[in-house]
Amino acid sequence: MSAGGLVVGHELPKLIARVQFPPGAYTGAFCRAIFSVSDNRRQHMTEANSPGSGEQPPSLQGISVIPEPTEEQLAERELTDYTEHRRSFIKWVLHFGKDPESAEGYAKSTARVRASRADQFYRWVWDQEDHYTTTVTHDHADKYMQELAYRDTSQDHKANMMKALKTLFRWRAHELGEEEWDPKLTFSNDTSTTKPRDYLTTEERQKVREAALQYGSVPSYTSLSPEERDRWKSHLAQRFEKPKDEISTEDFGKANSWKYPSMVWTALDTGLRPIEVKRATVSWVDTENRVLRIPKKEATKNSDNWVVSLTDRTASALKRWLSEREQYDKYENSDKIWLTRHGNPYQSYSLNYVLERVCKIAGIPTETRKITWYSIRHSVGTFMAREEGLAAAQEQLRHKSPDSTLRYDHAPAEDRRDALNRMG
Repeated sequence: MSAGGLVVGHELPKLIARVQFPPGAYTGAFCRAIFSVSDNRRQHMTEANSPGSGEQPPSLQGISVIPEPTEEQLAERELTDYTEHRRSFIKWVLHFGKDPESAEGYAKSTARVRASRADQFYRWVWDQEDHYTTTVTHDHADKYMQELAYRDTSQDHKANMMKALKTLFRWRAHELGEEEWDPKLTFSNDTSTTKPRDYLTTEERQKVREAALQYGSVPSYTSLSPEERDRWKSHLAQRFEKPKDEISTEDFGKANSWKYPSMVWTALDTGLRPIEVKRATVSWVDTENRVLRIPKKEATKNSDNWVVSLTDRTASALKRWLSEREQYDKYENSDKIWLTRHGNPYQSYSLNYVLERVCKIAGIPTETRKITWYSIRHSVGTFMAREEGLAAAQEQLRHKSPDSTLRYDHAPAEDRRDALNRMG
């Protein structure tokens, strides 16, 4: 019998066997009443385990928080910790997973599948590390996908697992301040085995460089008619998040900032990873010698200081931006080279958004390609390897191991096309 004096299902047979009932009372309404009390008690116990009751919920909007194999594997306190970790991930996938910038989440069916596959990955990590942890790394993900490549599973399964892991690391970047995952091996949902990394061609690099000058720019205040000024003031009021009647000629000047050209051009020269854009400080910049000096503590995946070359054009843009940034209050207590309009360091998703908009201005179609901030880095590696060899590419991309640079040892499509033309 329960502490509250109510009968619980498995106690009923024993209780009925001990109690002497009058003839006929063992059936009918009396018996149904007893079972009704028991059913109510079971319902109360079930509700006690629902979200919001203080107990760990078995599901979140119909998505299993803790799959059965995981529940069997973890100890009680590990299970409690992992449940909170999973709840945070699933909520984010439902509300932000598809596009964090515009708060667009995935459908429940997609979120359910991705949550399940992410859980499989965590269990694999625990087996690899021989202990429970919620710290999963890019190396874990790359090793897992490498292992998955050899498994006798469909191409769709491999591609969908990759998507789930990219969603997982996007969440970790957005919520935990980590970095998005750029897989060494990629899979597609077609019949091909793996796809090479997408990168910008030499022609596209030039278009992006030029389009960065136009991104976010506005016409000169003096060149506009009163009606045009009014429309542009409405646009800038929304952009700068201030009342329209407070927009001044100075705001028109700020709109034509050197921030975006300096950031995009620096990436085109150096192949800065998103995490390096986030960490970059004013002390890195040496415009006189046209280099970035990246300290070893900030050089991602490396153990040495790195000196990375800049073009004259990029060094000039950086010099203009560093002078301009001193005018903005949000940089007063920050040594970061670039901050978002909200005063936050850039993340992968915000950089991807910038590149997407720049590509649109440049007329570069992206519908059938996976263009991200890393596409800039891949283009640097590909064309530096072609022009100056793998050693130069290794230095410019700050690779600790030459093995990492070998992925760029391939002929770009335009080179192969030229070779075919020469072959006749």
